[in-house]
Amino acid sequence: MLDIIMDRRSIRKFTPEKVTEQQVEQLLQAAVMAPSAQNRQPWHFIVCDDKTLFQQFQQIHPYSKMLDEAPLLIVVCGDTQQQAGPQFYLEDCAAATENILLAAHALGLGACWLGLPPDSERQAQVQQLFRMPEHIKPFCGIALGVPAQQPSRPERKLDGLVHKNIW
Repeated sequence: MLDIIMDRRSIRKFTPEKVTEQQVEQLLQAAVMAPSAQNRQPWHFIVCDDKTLFQQFQQIHPYSKMLDEAPLLIVVCGDTQQQAGPQFYLEDCAAATENILLAAHALGLGACWLGLPPDSERQAQVQQLFRMPEHIKPFCGIALGVPAQQPSRPERKLDGLVHKNIW
């Protein structure tokens, strides 16, 4: 079971094969099972397969070249009117995003998290591109598809990162 976590990698090369509607539904069901502050669930999701929008997203986001090959983009958004407190949507959307990434790997799909800095020009441009209301803030994009690569598990160590009781 932990292999899903340990083996998940950011995928930047995809086959032309489409992501099925059933797979999209499973990804979104996984997303909404994420924890959120006071269970407010301040998330929304834009499922995009429009290559013209992909190209426009790429002009805004400098690290989204993989959208040339990816058949699907999910934009994870936070509702500032639904969140439990100021900027809480950030943590809640991060949890939903991680659930999508893990679910994608479990389904045999590949995914790459395309972060958007909060309160940035890039975030504002994505908000405008997808015609979001003012209170809906794009948190990230997730490029998705059938992986054309499978990077190996990197070695990561806990040495020096764990502190018990106090620093």
